[in-house]
Amino acid sequence: MQNQMFQPEIITFGETMALMMPDNAKGIEYASHFQGLFGGAESNVAIGVSRLGHRVGWFSRLGKDPLGTMILKKIRGEGVDVSRVVQTAEAPTGLMLREVVSGKTSVYYYRKGSAASTMRPEHLDEDYIKQAQYLHVTGITPALSETCLETAKEAVRLAKKNGVKVLFDPNLRLKLWTLEAARPVLLELAEQADYFLPGLDELKLLYETESFDEIVAKLSALQGVSIIKGGDNVTYIVENGKVSSVPYFEAKQVVDTVGAGDGFCAGFIVGLLKGQSLSEAVRLGNLIGCMVVQMEGDWEGIPTWEQVEAFLNNVQHVER
Repeated sequence: MQNQMFQPEIITFGETMALMMPDNAKGIEYASHFQGLFGGAESNVAIGVSRLGHRVGWFSRLGKDPLGTMILKKIRGEGVDVSRVVQTAEAPTGLMLREVVSGKTSVYYYRKGSAASTMRPEHLDEDYIKQAQYLHVTGITPALSETCLETAKEAVRLAKKNGVKVLFDPNLRLKLWTLEAARPVLLELAEQADYFLPGLDELKLLYETESFDEIVAKLSALQGVSIIKGGDNVTYIVENGKVSSVPYFEAKQVVDTVGAGDGFCAGFIVGLLKGQSLSEAVRLGNLIGCMVVQMEGDWEGIPTWEQVEAFLNNVQHVER
Protein backbone atom coordinates (compact mmCIF):
# COMPACT_ATOMS: atom_id res chain seq x y z
CA MET A 1 0.00 0.00 0.00
CA GLN A 2 1.35 3.43 -0.94
CA ASN A 3 2.61 5.71 1.80
CA GLN A 4 0.83 8.98 1.01
CA MET A 5 3.35 10.96 3.09
CA PHE A 6 6.35 9.71 1.14
CA GLN A 7 7.28 11.97 -1.76
CA PRO A 8 10.41 10.79 -3.56
CA GLU A 9 12.95 13.42 -4.56
CA ILE A 10 14.17 11.11 -7.31
CA ILE A 11 12.54 8.20 -9.09
CA THR A 12 14.20 5.43 -11.08
CA PHE A 13 13.00 2.24 -12.72
CA GLY A 14 14.35 -0.87 -14.39
CA GLU A 15 15.08 -4.54 -14.00
CA THR A 16 16.54 -5.98 -10.82
CA MET A 17 17.54 -9.63 -10.95
CA ALA A 18 18.30 -12.28 -8.42
CA LEU A 19 22.06 -12.90 -8.29
CA MET A 20 23.66 -16.23 -7.52
CA MET A 21 27.40 -16.57 -7.11
CA PRO A 22 29.70 -19.19 -5.56
CA ASP A 23 30.48 -18.45 -1.93
CA ASN A 24 34.12 -19.29 -2.54
CA ALA A 25 36.69 -18.82 -5.29
CA LYS A 26 35.43 -21.76 -7.36
CA GLY A 27 33.94 -21.36 -10.81
CA ILE A 28 30.21 -21.92 -11.20
CA GLU A 29 30.57 -25.40 -12.70
CA TYR A 30 32.57 -26.59 -9.67
CA ALA A 31 30.61 -24.81 -6.93
CA SER A 32 28.12 -26.55 -4.66
CA HIS A 33 27.23 -23.56 -2.46
CA PHE A 34 25.94 -20.23 -3.76
CA GLN A 35 25.14 -16.85 -2.22
CA GLY A 36 21.62 -15.60 -2.96
CA LEU A 37 21.83 -11.88 -3.68
CA PHE A 38 20.31 -9.38 -6.12
CA GLY A 39 21.40 -6.50 -8.29
CA GLY A 40 20.25 -4.03 -10.89
CA ALA A 41 21.72 -0.70 -11.96
CA GLU A 42 18.64 1.32 -11.09
CA SER A 43 17.90 -0.30 -7.73
CA ASN A 44 21.61 -0.01 -6.87
CA VAL A 45 21.32 3.74 -7.41
CA ALA A 46 18.06 3.89 -5.45
CA ILE A 47 19.58 2.10 -2.48
CA GLY A 48 22.57 4.42 -2.64
CA VAL A 49 20.43 7.56 -2.62
CA SER A 50 18.42 6.20 0.33
CA ARG A 51 21.52 5.32 2.33
CA LEU A 52 22.85 8.81 1.72
CA GLY A 53 19.77 10.24 3.37
CA HIS A 54 17.37 11.19 0.57
CA ARG A 55 13.91 10.05 -0.51
CA VAL A 56 13.86 7.79 -3.55
CA GLY A 57 11.37 5.59 -5.37
CA TRP A 58 12.09 2.61 -7.62
CA PHE A 59 9.59 0.70 -9.71
CA SER A 60 9.65 -2.36 -11.94
CA ARG A 61 7.83 -5.60 -12.55
CA LEU A 62 8.96 -8.71 -10.68
CA GLY A 63 7.78 -12.28 -10.90
CA LYS A 64 5.25 -13.47 -8.36
CA ASP A 65 7.86 -15.92 -7.13
CA PRO A 66 10.24 -16.28 -4.16
CA LEU A 67 13.05 -14.41 -5.93
CA GLY A 68 10.79 -11.48 -6.72
CA THR A 69 9.49 -11.37 -3.16
CA MET A 70 13.05 -11.47 -1.78
CA ILE A 71 14.09 -8.55 -3.98
CA LEU A 72 11.03 -6.50 -3.10
CA LYS A 73 11.46 -7.00 0.64
CA LYS A 74 15.17 -6.18 0.63
CA ILE A 75 14.84 -3.02 -1.45
CA ARG A 76 11.95 -1.88 0.73
CA GLY A 77 14.11 -2.64 3.75
CA GLU A 78 16.72 -0.19 2.44
CA GLY A 79 14.18 2.62 2.75
CA VAL A 80 13.32 2.81 -0.96
CA ASP A 81 9.69 3.45 -1.90
CA VAL A 82 8.49 0.40 -3.86
CA SER A 83 4.80 1.29 -3.90
CA ARG A 84 4.69 1.18 -7.71
CA VAL A 85 6.38 -2.23 -8.06
CA VAL A 86 4.12 -4.96 -9.43
CA GLN A 87 4.62 -8.69 -8.95
CA THR A 88 3.12 -10.55 -11.89
CA ALA A 89 2.37 -14.21 -12.50
CA GLU A 90 2.80 -13.86 -16.26
CA ALA A 91 6.63 -14.01 -16.21
CA PRO A 92 9.45 -14.93 -13.81
CA THR A 93 11.97 -12.72 -12.05
CA GLY A 94 15.22 -12.40 -14.00
CA LEU A 95 18.32 -14.22 -12.79
CA MET A 96 22.06 -13.72 -13.22
CA LEU A 97 25.01 -15.87 -12.22
CA ARG A 98 28.42 -14.37 -11.53
CA GLU A 99 31.83 -15.94 -11.00
CA VAL A 100 35.34 -14.63 -10.46
CA VAL A 101 37.99 -16.95 -11.85
CA SER A 102 41.68 -15.97 -11.92
CA GLY A 103 40.68 -12.40 -11.20
CA LYS A 104 38.29 -12.21 -14.17
CA THR A 105 34.59 -11.62 -13.54
CA SER A 106 32.06 -13.34 -15.80
CA VAL A 107 28.29 -12.80 -15.71
CA TYR A 108 25.62 -15.06 -17.21
CA TYR A 109 22.10 -13.69 -17.67
CA TYR A 110 18.78 -15.53 -17.61
CA ARG A 111 16.50 -12.58 -18.26
CA LYS A 112 14.87 -13.08 -21.65
CA GLY A 113 11.09 -13.04 -21.16
CA SER A 114 11.47 -11.85 -17.57
CA ALA A 115 8.79 -9.97 -15.67
CA ALA A 116 10.66 -6.69 -16.08
CA SER A 117 10.73 -7.13 -19.85
CA THR A 118 6.92 -6.92 -19.84
CA MET A 119 6.93 -3.28 -18.69
CA ARG A 120 4.71 -1.16 -20.93
CA PRO A 121 4.09 2.60 -21.21
CA GLU A 122 0.61 2.21 -19.72
CA HIS A 123 2.19 0.87 -16.52
CA LEU A 124 3.68 4.32 -15.83
CA ASP A 125 2.07 6.56 -13.21
CA GLU A 126 2.41 10.19 -14.32
CA ASP A 127 1.31 11.52 -10.94
CA TYR A 128 4.09 9.51 -9.30
CA ILE A 129 6.77 10.72 -11.71
CA LYS A 130 5.82 14.39 -11.65
CA GLN A 131 6.22 14.74 -7.87
CA ALA A 132 9.97 14.08 -8.12
CA GLN A 133 12.81 16.51 -8.83
CA TYR A 134 14.73 13.98 -10.94
CA LEU A 135 14.08 10.88 -13.04
CA HIS A 136 17.03 8.49 -13.39
CA VAL A 137 17.01 6.29 -16.51
CA THR A 138 19.58 3.84 -17.85
CA GLY A 139 20.18 2.37 -21.28
CA ILE A 140 19.61 -1.12 -19.92
CA THR A 141 15.83 -0.78 -19.78
CA PRO A 142 15.26 -0.01 -23.50
CA ALA A 143 17.42 -3.01 -24.39
CA LEU A 144 15.13 -5.50 -22.62
CA SER A 145 12.21 -5.47 -25.07
CA GLU A 146 10.35 -3.28 -27.51
CA THR A 147 7.78 -2.43 -24.84
CA CYS A 148 10.57 -1.51 -22.41
CA LEU A 149 12.03 0.79 -25.06
CA GLU A 150 8.68 2.52 -25.43
CA THR A 151 8.32 2.68 -21.65
CA ALA A 152 11.69 4.39 -21.24
CA LYS A 153 10.85 6.95 -23.92
CA GLU A 154 7.45 7.63 -22.39
CA ALA A 155 8.91 8.02 -18.89
CA VAL A 156 11.33 10.64 -20.20
CA ARG A 157 8.48 12.40 -22.03
CA LEU A 158 6.35 12.49 -18.87
CA ALA A 159 9.29 13.80 -16.83
CA LYS A 160 10.03 16.62 -19.25
CA LYS A 161 6.34 17.49 -19.58
CA ASN A 162 6.19 17.98 -15.80
CA GLY A 163 9.48 19.82 -15.31
CA VAL A 164 11.29 16.81 -13.81
CA LYS A 165 14.98 16.81 -14.72
CA VAL A 166 16.28 13.66 -16.45
CA LEU A 167 19.53 11.88 -15.59
CA PHE A 168 20.56 9.34 -18.22
CA ASP A 169 23.28 6.72 -17.77
CA PRO A 170 23.72 4.79 -21.05
CA ASN A 171 25.03 1.68 -19.25
CA LEU A 172 25.80 0.06 -22.60
CA ARG A 173 25.29 -3.72 -22.34
CA LEU A 174 26.37 -5.47 -25.53
CA LYS A 175 25.11 -8.81 -24.19
CA LEU A 176 21.59 -7.38 -24.53
CA TRP A 177 21.76 -5.76 -27.97
CA THR A 178 24.19 -4.91 -30.73
CA LEU A 179 26.03 -1.63 -30.83
CA GLU A 180 24.24 -0.81 -34.08
CA ALA A 181 20.85 -1.27 -32.41
CA ALA A 182 21.87 0.54 -29.23
CA ARG A 183 23.55 3.60 -30.75
CA PRO A 184 20.51 5.50 -32.10
CA VAL A 185 18.42 4.75 -29.03
CA LEU A 186 21.06 5.81 -26.53
CA LEU A 187 22.03 8.94 -28.45
CA GLU A 188 18.37 9.98 -28.70
CA LEU A 189 17.96 9.64 -24.94
CA ALA A 190 21.23 11.54 -24.39
CA GLU A 191 19.82 14.44 -26.41
CA GLN A 192 16.84 14.66 -24.08
CA ALA A 193 18.77 14.37 -20.82
CA ASP A 194 19.52 17.24 -18.48
CA TYR A 195 22.44 15.22 -17.14
CA PHE A 196 24.17 12.64 -19.37
CA LEU A 197 26.38 10.23 -17.41
CA PRO A 198 28.40 8.06 -19.85
CA GLY A 199 31.70 6.30 -19.45
CA LEU A 200 34.56 7.35 -21.73
CA ASP A 201 34.75 3.89 -23.29
CA GLU A 202 31.02 4.02 -24.03
CA LEU A 203 31.40 7.37 -25.76
CA LYS A 204 34.16 6.04 -28.00
CA LEU A 205 31.77 3.31 -29.17
CA LEU A 206 28.70 5.51 -29.46
CA TYR A 207 30.47 8.30 -31.36
CA GLU A 208 32.78 5.97 -33.29
CA THR A 209 35.95 7.86 -32.46
CA GLU A 210 38.99 7.63 -30.19
CA SER A 211 39.44 11.41 -30.25
CA PHE A 212 38.62 13.10 -26.96
CA ASP A 213 38.24 16.44 -28.74
CA GLU A 214 35.68 14.98 -31.13
CA ILE A 215 33.78 13.45 -28.23
CA VAL A 216 33.72 16.80 -26.41
CA ALA A 217 32.45 18.50 -29.58
CA LYS A 218 29.60 15.98 -29.82
CA LEU A 219 28.72 16.39 -26.15
CA SER A 220 28.83 20.17 -26.42
CA ALA A 221 26.01 20.00 -28.96
CA LEU A 222 23.71 18.38 -26.37
CA GLN A 223 21.27 20.47 -24.36
CA GLY A 224 22.34 19.07 -20.99
CA VAL A 225 25.48 18.69 -18.93
CA SER A 226 27.67 15.65 -19.59
CA ILE A 227 29.62 13.90 -16.83
CA ILE A 228 32.24 11.52 -18.28
CA LYS A 229 33.20 8.66 -16.00
CA GLY A 230 36.32 6.56 -16.49
CA GLY A 231 38.86 9.22 -17.42
CA ASP A 232 42.55 9.03 -16.57
CA ASN A 233 42.14 9.27 -12.78
CA VAL A 234 39.54 12.02 -13.23
CA THR A 235 35.88 12.49 -14.02
CA TYR A 236 35.23 15.10 -16.71
CA ILE A 237 32.45 17.69 -16.77
CA VAL A 238 31.35 19.09 -20.12
CA GLU A 239 29.15 22.16 -19.67
CA ASN A 240 28.45 24.83 -22.28
CA GLY A 241 31.32 23.58 -24.41
CA LYS A 242 33.84 23.84 -21.58
CA VAL A 243 35.66 20.88 -20.04
CA SER A 244 36.72 20.61 -16.40
CA SER A 245 37.86 17.63 -14.36
CA VAL A 246 37.53 16.33 -10.83
CA PRO A 247 40.18 13.90 -9.54
CA TYR A 248 39.38 10.47 -8.16
CA PHE A 249 39.83 9.43 -4.57
CA GLU A 250 42.47 6.73 -4.22
CA ALA A 251 41.11 3.34 -3.16
CA LYS A 252 43.33 1.61 -0.61
CA GLN A 253 42.30 -1.74 -2.04
CA VAL A 254 40.07 -2.75 -4.95
CA VAL A 255 37.91 -5.75 -4.02
CA ASP A 256 35.04 -5.62 -6.55
CA THR A 257 34.48 -2.99 -9.28
CA VAL A 258 30.88 -4.07 -9.96
CA GLY A 259 28.50 -1.31 -8.92
CA ALA A 260 31.12 1.46 -8.89
CA GLY A 261 29.33 3.39 -11.64
CA ASP A 262 26.00 3.06 -9.85
CA GLY A 263 27.63 4.26 -6.64
CA PHE A 264 29.00 7.26 -8.53
CA CYS A 265 25.53 8.06 -9.89
CA ALA A 266 23.98 7.84 -6.42
CA GLY A 267 26.62 10.17 -4.99
CA PHE A 268 26.30 12.63 -7.87
CA ILE A 269 22.51 12.71 -7.55
CA VAL A 270 22.70 13.30 -3.81
CA GLY A 271 25.14 16.13 -4.45
CA LEU A 272 22.58 17.75 -6.75
CA LEU A 273 19.81 17.21 -4.19
CA LYS A 274 21.98 18.90 -1.56
CA GLY A 275 22.41 21.92 -3.83
CA GLN A 276 26.08 21.35 -4.44
CA SER A 277 27.91 22.72 -7.48
CA LEU A 278 28.55 20.32 -10.37
CA SER A 279 32.18 19.81 -9.34
CA GLU A 280 31.19 19.18 -5.72
CA ALA A 281 28.51 16.69 -6.79
CA VAL A 282 31.01 14.89 -9.04
CA ARG A 283 33.51 14.83 -6.18
CA LEU A 284 30.89 13.17 -3.98
CA GLY A 285 30.15 10.69 -6.77
CA ASN A 286 33.87 9.92 -7.08
CA LEU A 287 34.06 9.30 -3.33
CA ILE A 288 31.08 6.91 -3.29
CA GLY A 289 32.50 5.02 -6.27
CA CYS A 290 35.83 4.72 -4.45
CA MET A 291 34.15 3.36 -1.32
CA VAL A 292 32.03 0.86 -3.30
CA VAL A 293 35.00 -0.84 -5.00
CA GLN A 294 36.52 -1.62 -1.61
CA MET A 295 33.73 -4.07 -0.73
CA GLU A 296 32.24 -7.06 -2.54
CA GLY A 297 28.75 -6.71 -3.99
CA ASP A 298 26.65 -4.62 -6.37
CA TRP A 299 25.30 -2.23 -3.73
CA GLU A 300 26.42 -3.57 -0.37
CA GLY A 301 29.45 -1.25 -0.25
CA ILE A 302 27.48 1.97 -0.69
CA PRO A 303 28.01 3.97 2.52
CA THR A 304 25.59 5.91 4.68
CA TRP A 305 25.85 9.69 4.83
CA GLU A 306 27.35 9.38 8.32
CA GLN A 307 30.11 7.15 6.93
CA VAL A 308 30.78 9.66 4.15
CA GLU A 309 31.10 12.50 6.63
CA ALA A 310 33.43 10.42 8.78
CA PHE A 311 35.60 9.65 5.75
CA LEU A 312 35.73 13.29 4.66
CA ASN A 313 36.52 14.52 8.16
CA ASN A 314 39.36 12.04 8.36
CA VAL A 315 40.69 13.11 4.97
CA GLN A 316 40.53 16.77 5.97
CA HIS A 317 42.30 15.99 9.20
CA VAL A 318 45.10 14.18 7.36
CA GLU A 319 45.42 17.01 4.82
CA ARG A 320 45.85 19.57 7.60
